Amino acid sequence: MIDISASVMQFLLAFIVAGPLLGAAAALLPAPPGLKGKSPEQAVLRHGVTVTGAVLAAAIVLALGFDHDQPSKMQATTDISWIPALDVRIHLGVDGISLPLLVMTALLTFLCALYSYFKMPAGPSPKAFVALLLVLESGTLATFAVLDLLLFFLAFEMVLIPMYFLIARWGGAGKQAAAWKFILYTLLGSVVMLLGLLLIGFKAGTFDMVALATDNSALSHTTQLIAVLAIGLGLAVKTPMWPLHSWLPDAHTAAPTVGSVLLAGVLLKMGTYGFVRILLPITPDGMHTLAPYLAAFAAVGIVYGSLACLNLAKQGTGGDLKRLIAYSSVGHMGFVLLGIATLTPTGVNGALFANIAHGLITGLLFFLVGALKDRYGTSDLDTLAQETGAALYGRAPRLGGLLAFAAVASLGLPGLAGFWGEMLAMFGAFDPAEGLSRPAFLFYMALAGLGTLLTAAYLLVVVRRVCMGAQPAADAPRLADVQTYEFAAWTPLVALTVLAGLWPAVLLGLTDPAVQKLLAGGKS
Repeated sequence: MIDISASVMQFLLAFIVAGPLLGAAAALLPAPPGLKGKSPEQAVLRHGVTVTGAVLAAAIVLALGFDHDQPSKMQATTDISWIPALDVRIHLGVDGISLPLLVMTALLTFLCALYSYFKMPAGPSPKAFVALLLVLESGTLATFAVLDLLLFFLAFEMVLIPMYFLIARWGGAGKQAAAWKFILYTLLGSVVMLLGLLLIGFKAGTFDMVALATDNSALSHTTQLIAVLAIGLGLAVKTPMWPLHSWLPDAHTAAPTVGSVLLAGVLLKMGTYGFVRILLPITPDGMHTLAPYLAAFAAVGIVYGSLACLNLAKQGTGGDLKRLIAYSSVGHMGFVLLGIATLTPTGVNGALFANIAHGLITGLLFFLVGALKDRYGTSDLDTLAQETGAALYGRAPRLGGLLAFAAVASLGLPGLAGFWGEMLAMFGAFDPAEGLSRPAFLFYMALAGLGTLLTAAYLLVVVRRVCMGAQPAADAPRLADVQTYEFAAWTPLVALTVLAGLWPAVLLGLTDPAVQKLLAGGKS
């Protein structure tokens, strides 16, 4: 869109990856006297907004300078030798697959920092909170930008410690157990994943992802099969794929609002991105063998997640609204995995679109549920709704309207972002790649279709119970409607959900050429 020199593009991408780390170090230092203002605590929160805002601005400029005529080409690349003996390189770059994830990560982190400036979660020093938030941002951005297998693993693991502390120190009830469950599950999966990455690197003689995607002839079918099993296990835990999902509901329920937003909106995408960036192009034979099993787990996850949500939404079950949205993520990410498992451009494009849609919509849902919890003091659905419903439309109409909007976007209403990814994933399952069993994938598509009906059922039950109901007495305490800072944090997510729904070519025009090249073995 705008002409930016290659060296400036390189600098922008390096700043996007390293800037938050520098900001995290600066957050731990004493604030200069002139910047403290009235409150040192607010000064460090303001620092977090400034750093994440600068990273978001750099990401937007990078997206504007990206050559949209060649989205399959790696751009803004940096390639520096780091460990020559192992041929490990500091190799960075973005294409049409990683650019949308990079921009969404920068946006969600900025909105979380902005929200926290006005509504800091209860817990220890804001200094540690801001520093952890920035380290988390750096790790997630690096995951989507690095093009070396070992660097990918380091970035992938870098997010675990900050997210553990965000849950354990600033979370709610059951935070310690939830934080331990999160880190144990993900660490155990990552150990197996590292073995798979090392197997590929040592067998092929390089850890460079671009080179491996172009020429994987050194990897035998057996090697590819073992690598897919090992790496796929680690990625599946982070995604999370049923039945490796059980850490997710506890983590979401205990996490602070911004922790839930980043966990759902960004961290889950790291797993599915690994499937697309590493396994599809580097181990195509292994993926082809195991794709039907991946699709089966994905389809079961779609139905399982929806049934779990439907049970939590029923009156008298004591379902927690945050837990319900966490289980909904299991179902939505099942569509992403199903699209990947089809091994077709249609399915993979649908998976990448669903990734972005889920980040925007579920991020908004967790913001809204966090706001409800702040106002009511609980996110327990029975307590919120009581006998007739919480009557949010009457008590806080803007908040109720936004919750209904996010719910219908999440159930895949045509015209909003949630529709396209799930539809394309099912289209991919309708006609999977050559050599895959079409009857099996038609069955998985039918299960996915059932999942969409169940999703509509539980989300409409939630809207009825939370937004509708008998009006409170005239002397009842008034419920605060959406505040100015909440509008500022949520409006971009609403706008992008509508934009992506009405104009899907914005995303598909970026991802499709890159996906075509990736599935063709690095050939445009």
